[in-house]
Amino acid sequence: MILRYIVIAIGLSCCGQVMAQGGLVSFIKKVGTTIDSMAVNGLDRRYIDAPEKPWQLIAKGNVSQTIVSMKSHGQLMGIDYSTQPYLSTSPSQYVGLWAGYRGYGIGYTVNVGGDKGSYLTFGATGGAYGINVRIHSFENTTPNLALNSEILGEENKEAWNKVQLIDPIHVRTVIADGYYMFNGKKFSYAAAYDQSVIQKRSAGSLMAGLMYNYTHIDYATNHNGDLVFLMDGLGQVKLWQGSAGVGYAYNLVPVRGLLVNIMFMPMVTFVNKLKAYVYDTNVPELMEDPFFWNPETTDMEWDEWFYDKVRIAPMASETFNSGLSLGFDTRMSVTYNVGRWFFNAYGQFNNIRYHRQSSKGYLTDWFINTAIGIRL
Repeated sequence: MILRYIVIAIGLSCCGQVMAQGGLVSFIKKVGTTIDSMAVNGLDRRYIDAPEKPWQLIAKGNVSQTIVSMKSHGQLMGIDYSTQPYLSTSPSQYVGLWAGYRGYGIGYTVNVGGDKGSYLTFGATGGAYGINVRIHSFENTTPNLALNSEILGEENKEAWNKVQLIDPIHVRTVIADGYYMFNGKKFSYAAAYDQSVIQKRSAGSLMAGLMYNYTHIDYATNHNGDLVFLMDGLGQVKLWQGSAGVGYAYNLVPVRGLLVNIMFMPMVTFVNKLKAYVYDTNVPELMEDPFFWNPETTDMEWDEWFYDKVRIAPMASETFNSGLSLGFDTRMSVTYNVGRWFFNAYGQFNNIRYHRQSSKGYLTDWFINTAIGIRL
């Protein structure tokens, strides 16, 4: 109770001070003036300028897709086989609104089509820096299994490729990147990616960047015991990658109002860790049961029998660290300013790979953002 009174007293004191100095409206105006000064502080106004209207209202759209490919090979009853589950979400659409002052604001987006997952994004940009975080979670029950083996006839291969899982494969990805531009006086990252300032003349900048990737793939359930068996016991995969690089970005202003940004950065991956979770299954034992091979059973009877009996059990987790590897990060943005209105589109592509003994795979993640905004 005492703490509550102290907080109330401090709040009243602050409000009193603000009102004494000209009221709340005057205080808000002072804050706005400070932000206005920060927006152009240290910039070469021949190259970069702040819009006259400080408020921004933006309608945003996003199209994204995640593809997970895993590959394993081994022996089944003395015969070689290979399997390559291929998980691809339908391109997902998100729409939302963003409102702010000089690039400081808040936005919200909702899924309107595609996968049934969730997509959460955070971003902050300034004249010389940019930070982005994207979190994507989704599940899939209809992977393209692509099983190849002499054990199966052509008709059975087709059936495997259209497999319907009882329990879904869960995938979660986190991709975060940050950039710093050394020529922030004439080159603006914000002009290309949040339109809080305007690039008036073409300029480029040397840049440094960091990138972090995390991926978790999980299909380790009893009902997926056959898939775990075909994946050589692999039931979960966690990937961590950390990269750093130095590159170059260029803002091209071919005509007034139009801005084209191209960013290219070679990167060295210095953290490349894979943690594999291995499981044992009773599938080999079930294959010794005459019911497993009985041609007189219907598909429904076989499924009820098999999925009632199949089990998995955790055996071990293994961590693998790869050496340094080279890659690159690229991004492109197009912005058009006309009066108080502006239009923007930008895209990014990421590819992450892993390897564990006879299993390997990759994650591909891409997105395209579009925006229509007005300054008020």
